[in-house]
Amino acid sequence: MNRVIVYTDPPLLASATAARLVTAITDLQATQPSVAIALTGGRTGTAVLEHLRVNTAATAIDWSTVDIFWGDERFLPGKHPDRNETQARAALLDHIKIPKGRIHAVAPSDGPYGDDAELAAAAYAKELDGVTLDILLAGVGEEGHTLSVFPDSPAVHETEATVVAVRDCPKPPPVRISLTLPAARQASQVWLMTTGTSKAEAVTTALSGASEVDLPAAGAQGRELTLWLLDKAAAGR
Repeated sequence: MNRVIVYTDPPLLASATAARLVTAITDLQATQPSVAIALTGGRTGTAVLEHLRVNTAATAIDWSTVDIFWGDERFLPGKHPDRNETQARAALLDHIKIPKGRIHAVAPSDGPYGDDAELAAAAYAKELDGVTLDILLAGVGEEGHTLSVFPDSPAVHETEATVVAVRDCPKPPPVRISLTLPAARQASQVWLMTTGTSKAEAVTTALSGASEVDLPAAGAQGRELTLWLLDKAAAGR
């Protein structure tokens, strides 16, 4: 089920999404022993984490029972400023009491698998094996990509693997590790966040039933809910 919520501007979208996350996580913690969330990067994803850090209601979250994953990651050396993990740690994770073992980062290019992106992807697939993501946060690009799954790319045609190495990305860096659309569809909820006039056509096309091969964001559907969180510009208003 698609649900669309439109906010006035990007700052309001980020703060409202952070508040929505607080409610969602605490509600889940009231009914189950642990919660699994997959984060996204980019301006909007990082802004949401920054708002979550300063949201006083977030003190109700028991971070000791929250597992943090990533929907995709730039395959760069550890602590590189462009890694989604690095940005998430600076925005939130280094400021909350969450056990190290609850943070499931993608291996960096100078990590245990060296610069072998395929091995790193396989390792992350094992990390996710048996995990049901309660909420998968993801962005949407101008051409309709989500996670690091781009239109008519090998990743968008993947039907079995849950995590793949993505090479020759049209946006730098060229190598990434990404969950696939089949993996996204295993999540209970997928929250697609995007802002700006340049995203309006992709959003409209995705919500009109576009093919996921042409517009991957159209194929990122949660089992229970697919939530589109947009500003007015991205919504074409």
